Amino acid sequence: MSDFEHLVEPLAEKCWQMSDQERIEQLRTPRWLGYPRAKEIETKLEWLFSHPRVTRMPSMLLIGRTNNGKTGLVNRFAARHLPSDNPGGESIIAPVLMIQTPPKPTEAGLYTEILHPLLKRLPHGTVADKRARTTEILRKVQLKVLILDEMHNMLAATAPAQREFLNAIKYLSNELQISIVGVGDDTLISAVSIDSQIQNRFPAEILPKWKVGPEFSRLLASFEKVLPLKHPSGLVEPMLAMKLAAMCEGTIGELSLLLNAASTYAIRCGQEQITAEVLNKCGYVPPSERKLLTVEI
Repeated sequence: MSDFEHLVEPLAEKCWQMSDQERIEQLRTPRWLGYPRAKEIETKLEWLFSHPRVTRMPSMLLIGRTNNGKTGLVNRFAARHLPSDNPGGESIIAPVLMIQTPPKPTEAGLYTEILHPLLKRLPHGTVADKRARTTEILRKVQLKVLILDEMHNMLAATAPAQREFLNAIKYLSNELQISIVGVGDDTLISAVSIDSQIQNRFPAEILPKWKVGPEFSRLLASFEKVLPLKHPSGLVEPMLAMKLAAMCEGTIGELSLLLNAASTYAIRCGQEQITAEVLNKCGYVPPSERKLLTVEI
């Protein structure tokens, strides 16, 4: 097999024209690998988007470990439904809005986060005033789906404040007939369990930890086609796949960091493929070891 022949065709053609440093810089380019579970969740998000407005709108939780692709999924969904200027109307049309849950959520804080990207001047007044202004604005922009990233942050609040925050979410969904997507780690499931109505309305979609098996092999095969190395590495070979799974500790974000570090090392040293030795020498530190280093500091 000649150099770069194992890569997807557009990248293979580019790599012939690139220097080693340019290929290393290519590794920093964001990439999307549409593995089956991600595609299933994307389909569910699109189903929420196209759902007709009804009294009890469907919603969902997107649950996964840190750095396992949750935010990437909802970012892609939001990018497919960007705001439009709506020249003939009073305001923009924003069918999807994504916000980050405040570090210590309150009802007032929720309304502030929602209105911040939509208004030049944020409203003052009571919580009731902010609630009324928020529903008014979201109705004008014709919102369909509200995404709350890092929703597990609500656990930082007191139990009464958590209930207040969940009641506010429920109110917005009911009043505006919108779907809400809560994104967070596994603690989010227990966070919403304090309200049975919310729990029933928010079925959890899980991004599981990656383990060695057919799905992981398909993921590795997809990665191999987009890493700008001259020679194939055989990432799906059992011993190498097991080593990769152990080092990245089961998250796709860490796997991407590991493969980028290994590819960079392989290019610089002239190896041009990822081997067990390259993985050991590339300088990547697994998440659990990084935590131990922080404790020592």
